[in-house]
Amino acid sequence: MCAIAGLVDYNNNINNDTILKMLDTMKRRGPDASGIYKSENTCILHSRLIVVDPENGKQPMIYDNGDTKYILTYNGELYNTEEIRRELVLKGYSFTGHSDTEVLLKAYAEWGSYCLQKLNGIFAFAVWNEKEQTLFMARDRIGVKPFFFYEYKDGIIFASEIKTLLANPKIKPAVDKDGLNEIFLLGPARTGGNGIFKNICELKPGEYGVFNRYGVKKRTYWSLKAAPHTDNLSRTIEKTRYLITDSIKRQLVSDVPLCCFLSGGLDSSIISAVAAAEYKERGTSPLTTYSVDYEDNQKYFQKSLFQPNSDSSYIEMMREYIRSSHRNVVLENTQLVEALHDAVCARDLPGMTDIDSSLLLFCGDIKKDFTVALSGECADEIFGGYPWYHNEDMLFENTFPWSRSISIRKMVIKDGVLGGDADEYVHSRYMDTVNSADKLPTDSKIDSRIREMFMLNFYWFMQTLLDRKDRMSMYNGLEVRVPFCDYRIAEYAYNMPWHLKSLEGREKGIVREAVKDLLPHEIIWRKKSPYPKTFHPEYFEIVKNKVFNLLNDNTTPLPEMLSKKTLIDFAQEGSALKAPWYGQLMGLPQIFAYIYQIYEWIKEYNVEFI
Repeated sequence: MCAIAGLVDYNNNINNDTILKMLDTMKRRGPDASGIYKSENTCILHSRLIVVDPENGKQPMIYDNGDTKYILTYNGELYNTEEIRRELVLKGYSFTGHSDTEVLLKAYAEWGSYCLQKLNGIFAFAVWNEKEQTLFMARDRIGVKPFFFYEYKDGIIFASEIKTLLANPKIKPAVDKDGLNEIFLLGPARTGGNGIFKNICELKPGEYGVFNRYGVKKRTYWSLKAAPHTDNLSRTIEKTRYLITDSIKRQLVSDVPLCCFLSGGLDSSIISAVAAAEYKERGTSPLTTYSVDYEDNQKYFQKSLFQPNSDSSYIEMMREYIRSSHRNVVLENTQLVEALHDAVCARDLPGMTDIDSSLLLFCGDIKKDFTVALSGECADEIFGGYPWYHNEDMLFENTFPWSRSISIRKMVIKDGVLGGDADEYVHSRYMDTVNSADKLPTDSKIDSRIREMFMLNFYWFMQTLLDRKDRMSMYNGLEVRVPFCDYRIAEYAYNMPWHLKSLEGREKGIVREAVKDLLPHEIIWRKKSPYPKTFHPEYFEIVKNKVFNLLNDNTTPLPEMLSKKTLIDFAQEGSALKAPWYGQLMGLPQIFAYIYQIYEWIKEYNVEFI
């Protein structure tokens, strides 16, 4: 895993100092090595976190194929490297090492954009064709790895992260009305392809682009397609198990130490159990697992629809069951607040507040001993794990289910700040996604709606979580892999009828049945519980005070945007304010923390509102 960046300027206007400034912003993602390729009108940058083949995986990687020279910068991991390598060997290619980087570069040289159809992995990469003077850019099907770019007359700048783009003086940290709408009405989610800052764009999941003297042309090379599900129950269970376990096993390849996140929930427990069994079969040392908790959290835990129970007893049950070497990281509330600033710097945007900052601190602790980890994100989006899949009122409500009303958001902002129709801005993005759901004429009413819900979760809620996972982990130089984000799993689940997916009326029912012999009975049938958050009242007090302090700070325009009366009312209501800001975890304390993150973002990035 790495950081990538580069620029093409057909007027040969490339400044060496700017290149070094951009490269400097990439060090946290790639702390182990860096490289620069520079020609007359192109500069390709790479900063590396070494995971596989330290010597032969150096980048930017160059392949001189007769009269054509290709230069690759790549961030990611291919999980079918050896299959592709064998195919290329049969075509006459040879290899100097065992890195997936070399396989990817030669796959592109052989097949061009069609190579994307062959890749199973998480990736963002760019290839400069020296002969044709063109730049090819691509992002993985699911959107696990980031790819941002900024196009201008006769040039383009691209990078893994927004901060790297902003290190180039051509790009200003300007945010227009649409950007404000994204922050206040949709945040921490954002519209696919939208980089919030004006004219900063993003390759969407399953998209590639080609840049030449005429500009960028983007193409979608993968999307979810409706197809009949012809497998019976027995075959569906069997195939679900195979796809999940195969994905996990593929992602255990590493030349550096690897561990697993373990929350005691179904998804992380499946991954940890399969990994532990593989380690045992190989005769290697026991698997190390990690969990996170918060100071005095058992004392203040609050049961809810979204978080019905705490994790600790289930974690201990799994630790004993798989015989892992387990480590529990306990975070203090003051740490969580202090890390809100670093979480903004990691994401380059306001995010999921303490849900981000806790993961950032958690990953920092893991990085002391490990470079690679596996985590259970995305099973809920793909297999229907959230309450809004199972509550019919929520399921058929004509809005984003994790942010069902924007009334709270509008109350926080003074009238006139956003301009236009806030409800229409949000609803149009909702409808764009719903209308993109591919369906069959034979779909029942419930299956039709489940397809729509799948698309909403896949391209919105899941992308927010993947952003979080990538930025918070890579800020610490930790690679976190997500086995449920295998496109084969997504394709199969998209076409699975709801009565099978929700087998026995349970969230992720088909998954539970498919792996029931791998885990303790209590884990298999445990009710869905999300990533743990702090319930300590101290956290709310700290972030609340920070927001009231910033209201008196005239160094940013934020106080003039906010309704002080609303914030006072919210502070007095305390936990009585039930409607979440976003999803399962962002309640009242997180509303205040999110406002504080906006403040830190404006200051850190010198944001200019236009």
